[in-house]
Amino acid sequence: MAEEHRCEAPEGHRLCANNCGFFGSPATLNLCSKCYRDLRLKEEQASSVKSAVEKSLSSPSASAAASSSSTAPLSPPALTLPEAANEITASGAVAAAPSSTQPSRCSTCRKRVGLTGFRCRCGITFCGVHRYPEQHGCTFDFKKPGKEAISKANPVVKADKLHKI
Repeated sequence: MAEEHRCEAPEGHRLCANNCGFFGSPATLNLCSKCYRDLRLKEEQASSVKSAVEKSLSSPSASAAASSSSTAPLSPPALTLPEAANEITASGAVAAAPSSTQPSRCSTCRKRVGLTGFRCRCGITFCGVHRYPEQHGCTFDFKKPGKEAISKANPVVKADKLHKI
């Protein structure tokens, strides 16, 4: 920037080593404050990546040393697949989960609700019109959880019985 305007830095001041146009100081390696902050940030990121790589390399080597010292052969780890994603039928065909293929619909009017559907406490999805328990004849007992919460929060306290003389 200073070079564009043909001005020279006064004595004792030096332009930034990155030629950004601002003045740098010897305390910041002849960089301006912004360039120095960016340099420190890059150095910190490089050191954190280096330590992560060293940590990941040291972990397998430690386990490899432990496995080489043992005399029993290790069996390969068993692979488990998620059971809910796909089920294999007896004929060998793959059956997809029904909830992922069917679009979500209101159970009362069968209107497609997509992401805007309301899931009731009874576990069924409804549209905006039928979301209220009165509209769809909800079977969920709304008083029961409240009663349970009150009974847990307020336990019955009974005093010890006094022996009559």
